[in-house]
Amino acid sequence: MNKFEALGLGEAIVKAVNEMGFEAPSEVQEKAIPILLNEDTDIVALAQTGTGKTAAFGFPLIEKIDSNSRVTQGLILSPTRELCLQITNEIKNYSKFIPSLRTVAVYGGASIHDQAKEIKRGAQVIVATPGRMQDMINRKMVDISNIDYCILDEADEMLNMGFYEDINAILSHTPQEKNTWLFSATMPREVSTIAKRFMHDPVEITVGHKNTGSENVSHEYYVVNSRDRYAALKRLSDANPDIFSVIFCRTKRDTQKVAENLIEDGYNAAALHGDLSQNQRDLVMKSFRNRQIQMLVATDVAARGIDVNDITHVINYQLPDEIETYTHRSGRTGRAGKNGVSMVIVSKSEIRKIRSVERIIKQKFEEKEIPSGEEICQVQLFHLANDIAKAEINHEIDGYLPAINEVMEEFTKEELIKKFFSVEFSRFHNYYKNAKDLNAVSADRGRDYSSNGSSTRYFINIGEKDGYDWMTLKDFLKDTLNLGRDAVSRVDVKDSFSFFNTESEHQEKILSIFEDFRIEGRKVNIEISKDSGRSRGGRGRGRDGGGFKGKRRSDGFKPKRKAGRGGSGGNRDDRGSSSNGRRDRRKRSDRK
Repeated sequence: MNKFEALGLGEAIVKAVNEMGFEAPSEVQEKAIPILLNEDTDIVALAQTGTGKTAAFGFPLIEKIDSNSRVTQGLILSPTRELCLQITNEIKNYSKFIPSLRTVAVYGGASIHDQAKEIKRGAQVIVATPGRMQDMINRKMVDISNIDYCILDEADEMLNMGFYEDINAILSHTPQEKNTWLFSATMPREVSTIAKRFMHDPVEITVGHKNTGSENVSHEYYVVNSRDRYAALKRLSDANPDIFSVIFCRTKRDTQKVAENLIEDGYNAAALHGDLSQNQRDLVMKSFRNRQIQMLVATDVAARGIDVNDITHVINYQLPDEIETYTHRSGRTGRAGKNGVSMVIVSKSEIRKIRSVERIIKQKFEEKEIPSGEEICQVQLFHLANDIAKAEINHEIDGYLPAINEVMEEFTKEELIKKFFSVEFSRFHNYYKNAKDLNAVSADRGRDYSSNGSSTRYFINIGEKDGYDWMTLKDFLKDTLNLGRDAVSRVDVKDSFSFFNTESEHQEKILSIFEDFRIEGRKVNIEISKDSGRSRGGRGRGRDGGGFKGKRRSDGFKPKRKAGRGGSGGNRDDRGSSSNGRRDRRKRSDRK
């Protein structure tokens, strides 16, 4: 029997699920679907963003709807236009083998009259944003007085966005005897108030613990001086060549500025905030989903409802005002069983906020260092080598080979390899050769280092493709090297290789252990990174995080491919777009 069929779902939904490639229900689906199918009850379901909540309420709703009646029977409220459209599309996909079931999306930025006409034609399910729904109720364009089911999706986000009064007003137009299903990632006081006022003895299910972050997301923080915040962001991007990320800023102004700076510096970036028109937002999101944009810089409000697959990193350029908001930010990555990374760039005065976040999400942060220029050169060089090794040969080049061979015939194989890789290596090396150390010394640092601060950094040729993340690799190294609990530090895992540090006194032992070390028959190579002599708090000669010395480079260096669409560049220096006290005190109207 199909695993979804075992939950009690009918043939039509099971057929759609199989066609969509779903293999097994998620935890929230396993817990919620049987209850909602078999009982007429209210429910409060707490589950991290990205755990499959839409199917958890969507499957039972479709099963319970009378598709032969054209009366509106279900209302789903969601915080943003993007999420509203996403839920609508998913409900349509789930019910594709029930042709008489119609779902209509109701949201701002589109014709309210067209949406009203769609509902009048017969819509058993309405998916709506609170503002537009309330507007339609006030204009008597929709009747929800006889609905059987009301679903509040991402309830905490709707309330954080200021929809408390709208939700109260909308629910007051619904019948008392309906079932209310509330789905939320966190349980702040306002959500509890809604539950107590409009729900009757709800069943509560929790996936994980209340307000916790996803177990698939590792949490890191980097301590820098405020003026180096933007330079640190660029380093983190360059150290992760395959990054596909959302970068969070607190205000619209900072969001636009950071995006403009990234575009000016050659990154595929764009801004997403409340000052963009709906058409601009749609274009940005389309480009991001198609990976034409590699780094999406967004405010918390604008990013609500973003559901894009395979986001590798969330970067907190600034921590949010509300600690609970961090849960939503980090939930954009680490979805569908995949691992993700949430990075936080903080100044020394903000480290206490990290401790507060740890208490809320019940997970520990690892303090890491901003990579040096030498580390970035190594990462980029080996990334290029792996890309070349995996590349499929385009035989259209065959006709050009005689002429190419003639040009290259005087060089040996080793010389050709050196010349080829020197093109890319030299770009990064020249860019970063005088780059300063961006790491600020925090009170938490130093426990992984000897009293004289001597540390050696190693390169090892195993990484994510071998099944490691930073925690499992650190455990493997501790077990293999037998050096003690805190002897291995600064573990940084890439696709096919990694870096780590130990105290320099262990150097001879480590090199000897890995001299002829194999994993499943493959030799594990380890060598000392050229950057191993860098000590904490050290400073190079350069004045900025990218070796620009206060102005744009004359050689036009671009760390990434040409900038994608979605923003515009501007004149700037490279000391960064840091968040200072004046910006932190901006009024809340700028935080959209």
